Amino acid sequence: MASFSTLSDLDLDKQVAALSRQLNDLKKVLAKRGDAYYEDGREAASDYYSQLADRLHEALPAIRRRGRALERSARGHPATAVAVGLVVVGLLAGLLISRR
Repeated sequence: MASFSTLSDLDLDKQVAALSRQLNDLKKVLAKRGDAYYEDGREAASDYYSQLADRLHEALPAIRRRGRALERSARGHPATAVAVGLVVVGLLAGLLISRR
C-alpha cells in the first residue's frame, strides 16, 4: 500500500468509490442470504405447526374421553375437586412468587 504522502486526492476518491461499490455488493449478498434464511425459518415453522396439528388431531379423541371422565369424577366428588383446584392454584401462586 502506498504511503499517505504519495496518494493524491484522485487516488483517494477512486479507492473510496471502489470501497463503496464493494460495500453495496456485500449489502446485496447479505440481503439475499437474509431472505433465504427467513424463508427457510418460515418453512420450518410451518412444518412444525403442521406436525403438531396432526398429532393434536390424532390425540383429540383421547383427550376428550379423559376430560369427560374427569368431569364425571368432579361432579361425583365436588369437595375433592375443589380441594385439588385450591392445591393447584396454591402451587401456581407459589411458583409465581418464587420467581420474583
